[in-house]
Amino acid sequence: MHTDTERCVRAVRSKDARFDGWFFTAVTTTGIYCRPSCPVVPPKPENMRFLPSAAACQQAGFRACKRCRPDTSPGSPEWNLRADLVARAMRLIADGVVDREGVPGLATRLGYSTRQVERQLLAELGAGPLALARAQRAQAARLLIETTPLPMADIAFAAGFASVRTFNDTVREVFALAPGELRARAPRGGPASTPGALTLRLPFRAPLTPDNLFGHLAATAVPGVEEWRDGAYRRTLRLPYAHGVVALTPRPDHIACRLTLGDLRDLTVAISRCRRMLDLDADPVAVDGQLRGDPLLAPLVDKAPGRRVPRTADEAEFAVRAVLGQQVSTAAARTHAARLVAAHGEPVEDPGGGLTHLFPTPAALASLDPQTLAMPRTRRTTFTTLVGRLADGSLRLGPDSDWPETRARLLALPGFGPWTADVIAMRALGDPDAFLPTDLGIRRAARDLGLPSTPAALTARAAAWRPWRAYAVQYLWATDGHPINVLPA
Repeated sequence: MHTDTERCVRAVRSKDARFDGWFFTAVTTTGIYCRPSCPVVPPKPENMRFLPSAAACQQAGFRACKRCRPDTSPGSPEWNLRADLVARAMRLIADGVVDREGVPGLATRLGYSTRQVERQLLAELGAGPLALARAQRAQAARLLIETTPLPMADIAFAAGFASVRTFNDTVREVFALAPGELRARAPRGGPASTPGALTLRLPFRAPLTPDNLFGHLAATAVPGVEEWRDGAYRRTLRLPYAHGVVALTPRPDHIACRLTLGDLRDLTVAISRCRRMLDLDADPVAVDGQLRGDPLLAPLVDKAPGRRVPRTADEAEFAVRAVLGQQVSTAAARTHAARLVAAHGEPVEDPGGGLTHLFPTPAALASLDPQTLAMPRTRRTTFTTLVGRLADGSLRLGPDSDWPETRARLLALPGFGPWTADVIAMRALGDPDAFLPTDLGIRRAARDLGLPSTPAALTARAAAWRPWRAYAVQYLWATDGHPINVLPA
């Protein structure tokens, strides 16, 4: 979008928050870059440059605006819509792969050469993987500076910087303030009382209807791993360096997030996974605009605009839970999962609630005795095959997954039909166009609305909803009174 100068100028002049994260405005006369909705008086068009990423602005020598804080914009919805090399690379960078494995590790995961990855990112985003990761480190540093009492040296290494000097130089360059000055400007709310705990706000593009999003997560919560407590969805997180616990509370203009981390180096990864789980980088205006084109869906969209797709913090975990949920009720699926957690999960301490375990790894599940599983023999075969493939690496599920290829691999497994493959594609892999025409709830909703209710006819009708069929699923599901559609009290 940043190449459409006229459209960008209109967005900046109208301070349109819908475009925050789509592009950034660099002002040549001040050397500052802003989000489109920046509250200051817009500069003259001839003094504006439009760039596709914060990293590109920083690389071009611009510093972040102190008023609108463009580094805290929602992420571009492009990376959750697309499945090409650049989108997959951006999802991996957000998951901290460059910091942990370097650019060669990123390229290996994507199956391309380092040079190809760098060239494509530079062409589309104006910055290579190192610059993009650096911008992410700067944002992590700012969060730690403003929300914790940690010494600056500890923050530098927790944010992923190789040295305190690099940390100081980067903070000054990006924010035009020394780390100590950033801390002095931060609102005074008192430091977190729990060691390793952070309180922050997760922004999103309005509107957002939270009932089906949090209702789904709460209704399907696995005891010990997830819970709804005091108006917040809480769960344990398995992270690269240690485990964490997150509490997520819906607010009118943000999601309140409280993270307790065993290792602060996991901060950016934890935030990225929470944002993906709640689908916070979605563009609801684009989604709802497309779905309103169907006169039978339009009333559902108008009634509760901005529905999100409830996703997951762990793709392999969700795939296992999808198999456990085949042809059984939500309560039965939770019971099956809770037994696995109690027997094979890793115990954790949760001072703030009732969480007790991390969900078992595929390796732990691959070693269990199949005869202990209280399910039909055919489903035991499906379960053991899936966890075996996940454990040995022959099946990889992650933010870098190629959606069509991974779906085909899932369908090749015994006991995997279109419903299981597509629900994993929708909720674990993040495919915004995944569709469930055989789902009984979808077929009932379609019948009641006057839509075709047979899978083939409904799929044909849904062609007009592409590429947002996963969001249409949420609107159709929400016509039912099931607990997954209700925000818990």
